Amino acid sequence: MNRSLFSDLYYKVFQSGNPLYLFIGINVLVFLLIKLVAVAEFLFAGGSTASSEWLKLQLSMPAYLPALPYKFWSIITYMFNHDGLFHILFNMLWLYWLGRIFLDFLNKRQFIFTYLAGGLAGAALFIIAYNIFPVFKPALHIPLIGASASVMAVIAATATLLPDFTIHLLLIGPVRLKYLALVYFLIDVISIAGSNPGGSIAHIGGAILGFVYIRQLRAGNDWSKIFRKRRKLTIVQKGNPTIKPSKLPDQEIIDQILDKISKSGYDSLSSKEKEQLFKASNKE
Repeated sequence: MNRSLFSDLYYKVFQSGNPLYLFIGINVLVFLLIKLVAVAEFLFAGGSTASSEWLKLQLSMPAYLPALPYKFWSIITYMFNHDGLFHILFNMLWLYWLGRIFLDFLNKRQFIFTYLAGGLAGAALFIIAYNIFPVFKPALHIPLIGASASVMAVIAATATLLPDFTIHLLLIGPVRLKYLALVYFLIDVISIAGSNPGGSIAHIGGAILGFVYIRQLRAGNDWSKIFRKRRKLTIVQKGNPTIKPSKLPDQEIIDQILDKISKSGYDSLSSKEKEQLFKASNKE
């Protein structure tokens, strides 16, 4: 049974092709690796956890510009690295809940772009703020850690795409995504003057990226196409070639379907509209 469970998890993370499971799996594996090193070190090195702390620091991103070239990889690795159990737990729960909704309406490439670009936007705003505002100078060597900026990008993107989509929260009840995203954004703005300003600033950067990306997507500009594979050059025979019309719905039709979902819910779609949405979501 345990072997079957492990096989099922391995398939979902590494073989299913679902980037949501892949990113959650990477985050969890990195967290477990560092924590297992800490446990082994604690038991066999007299209570010290210096090696695990060093490893976690190497995956975290510094705001101090002279140190950044020597840890260039950290601008990516920081968004797969977490500090504590509740830190990773809440990030992965929100990523799972909102990521599933995101992938119901957009494709895998767009999800990967939103996660990575959101993390990069959060890192950029974090570095800019810590090197511009004098109040952060004493904390310039405190690194950035966590997937929160990437998760906020997914939350903001999903809320921008489907503002009136309703989810049910424990002890609160039904909440529309636009209100959920707005509350989280305002909390981060207020928290800049709190105990973790760097994290809040990074969250804001991720949220802005998610919002702007979906607005651009609606305008016909899909930034995620930078990940699209280049098509190989094919030789066309002479004659009168027949051009097959694309069976995929265009962006205008998809926008109309998404607007209908925002106003009336997914169940209001006809069978044809659901089929069009499915085709568009699987377009590479």
